[in-house]
Amino acid sequence: MDDESRHFRIRGRGARSNHEGRFERHRREVIDDGWAHEDEEPLPVLRTHTAIEVPRRLITYNRSPDLPFDRSINPYRGCEHGCVYCFARSTHAYLGLSPGLDFETRLIARPQAAEVLRRELANKRYRVAPIAIGTNTDPYQPVEKDFAIMRECLNVLEEAGHPTAIVTKGSLIERDIDILARMARRGLIRVGISVTTLDAKLSRLMEPRAPSPARRLQTIRRLAEAGIPVRVMASPMIPALTDPELEKILEAGRDAGARHASWIMLRLPLEVSPLVQEWLAAHFPDRASRIVSRLREMHGGKEYDSRWHRRMRGEGPYAEMIARRFDIAMKRLGLATAATPMRSDLFRPPILPGAQLSLL
Repeated sequence: MDDESRHFRIRGRGARSNHEGRFERHRREVIDDGWAHEDEEPLPVLRTHTAIEVPRRLITYNRSPDLPFDRSINPYRGCEHGCVYCFARSTHAYLGLSPGLDFETRLIARPQAAEVLRRELANKRYRVAPIAIGTNTDPYQPVEKDFAIMRECLNVLEEAGHPTAIVTKGSLIERDIDILARMARRGLIRVGISVTTLDAKLSRLMEPRAPSPARRLQTIRRLAEAGIPVRVMASPMIPALTDPELEKILEAGRDAGARHASWIMLRLPLEVSPLVQEWLAAHFPDRASRIVSRLREMHGGKEYDSRWHRRMRGEGPYAEMIARRFDIAMKRLGLATAATPMRSDLFRPPILPGAQLSLL
């Protein structure tokens, strides 16, 4: 696979390279043959391409003891928001694609997701528990405007009375306020809005195609005004880059209407680590080594520790300081870490097309 950063203009993208994933046996490199001329035409812009996938199953189950949910769904693979720090980038390697630029330009949509979800929820063996959406890739990334897969899934979940938790940066969630508000009145929905920084310039560098921080705060406000429980997520906290903003992010979220909050430290699993370090060297060379050193301090000398209960926060004095600052700010601002549990008693298996209706 050629490094597309040499063949295309990548302005407006998070990653700066497109190296192969960990499962590829061969690596290709672009070499300058010396025939380039100054008067050649400029490189073309790297466009986003979306492929279609028909999933056999949509609900993914996990047994991670440090996650508040045991199942999730993802309408899309890859994410055009292009957040350079996204831990989900490494999952693109399973598709034979690069966790770099491929992750944000070669997307996979699942237009039949709602149909598959309906079938899974209607299964007699299904047992209800909250479904998380947006824990891997953002369900409200720009491509959702064309496919509307998320809205179709919400229609199924509302019909079934299924508890649902959504995490997003996308302002497109406002399109679905009608459904979300109805679910909120029944105790079936929670929404988390990720706010990584209040600095619009920094946000554009880190997450080039996500809504600006001010726009995300506006989304929190509109959801809250509709009676939808909203959590401001100060995630990820990046040492020596975004962590000084922790209290300001929480306060801005509270003022916009969020009543709950959370935080997670920057995670650098697998291919994500070199991508972030490459990005830091390009944009923040003065503090790149300091940031990586802080992460290693929190993970026993490694850039990442995948052990449960450690991967999200890290350990040691620095991690403890951030956690303490968070706790103090939460008390001062009147924010809560835990929300009211969602209802599961309203669940009714959806009716499949052509199925015989119950007389009871």
